[in-house]
Amino acid sequence: MIAAADSSVLIASLVGKDPYHKASVMVLEEHRPFVHRHALVETFSTLTGGRLGFRMSAEEIAQLIRESILPWVRTVELEDAELIEAMSVSQVRGVRGGAIYDFLHLCAARKVSAFRLYTKDVNDFKSFHRQGDPEIVHP
Repeated sequence: MIAAADSSVLIASLVGKDPYHKASVMVLEEHRPFVHRHALVETFSTLTGGRLGFRMSAEEIAQLIRESILPWVRTVELEDAELIEAMSVSQVRGVRGGAIYDFLHLCAARKVSAFRLYTKDVNDFKSFHRQGDPEIVHP
């Protein structure tokens, strides 16, 4: 079964105190999910930005992504035409503002024909999820 994951799963896999830590590590190890390449940047941004109540150095996060994330995921990139298509249908899908980033995770999951998209933020996907999209589930 092809699976995908968003940055919330990557972050949880790196943060031992996260309630989804063990489950996220299992998702990576058992499913080797596809991630939209941008998820790596979101992971870096979150862990160096202090939004979680702590900050890690850029060098530290780059090393963690290289050693603890990349061996367990497969990346997928959306081409220019695919990005524009996602933007074009965003209004119909109920996507506004920063929700475009979650929507792009979903578009990348559809691109690889993922059956399931793992995220800690299931509710964030509900507004734009449609029949035929990958199932949205917690790790």
